[in-house]
Amino acid sequence: MSRSKNKRQLITLTNPRSPISESYRALRTNIDFSSIDEKLQVIMISSAGPGEGKTTTISNLAIAYAQSERRTLLIDADLRKPTAHHTFSVSNRWGLSSVISQQCSLEEAIQMSNIPNLDIVTSGTIPPNPAEMLGSNRMAATIEQLRELYDVILIDTPPLLAVTDAQIVASKCDGAILVVDQGKVKRDIGKKAIQNLQAVNARILGVVLNNVKRKANEEAYYYYYGAQE
Repeated sequence: MSRSKNKRQLITLTNPRSPISESYRALRTNIDFSSIDEKLQVIMISSAGPGEGKTTTISNLAIAYAQSERRTLLIDADLRKPTAHHTFSVSNRWGLSSVISQQCSLEEAIQMSNIPNLDIVTSGTIPPNPAEMLGSNRMAATIEQLRELYDVILIDTPPLLAVTDAQIVASKCDGAILVVDQGKVKRDIGKKAIQNLQAVNARILGVVLNNVKRKANEEAYYYYYGAQE
């Protein structure tokens, strides 16, 4: 995926008045109101399989949070096929893997984006042991340290059914959102992804349906948030 193509995905930045941008703001609002008594600060976003739009979703959602004047951090915890450094045109010299392996400090890994209130922690160098890194005590300590610095922390992960990484990250978050391409993923595959989250006692906040067809004169791409009972 080219860098220019990734840039075009940031519709909340390039066209904030569009119906799709409004859908991202609605998603943000639904997340805010999905918990009354407990604070939702660290949220993981994943999908059942590849190509369902999870990275597009988390990138635009991060911008929507930043536009609401909240200190927002996006972490690229996809240590296998990272994309955040391309999407936001930042360096990937230091990132999450660098912090966990003690090659740099957390402060060195945090980068400012060109969007006010939005910082990025890229993946860093792709390691040989992503699952072990994400499940480490240092990863847990890093998240706790970041809680003191940001209002909202969004974490991108590999697909749930591909590797165990997303399950590991979900166990360290306040909630998880599953992105599903309605025309691509069969119901049983979606259920399996949800079961994988439930297996680690993850709090499933909802499902984003991607590529829902609307009326011919409306946008073709639409995101819907629905809480899981």
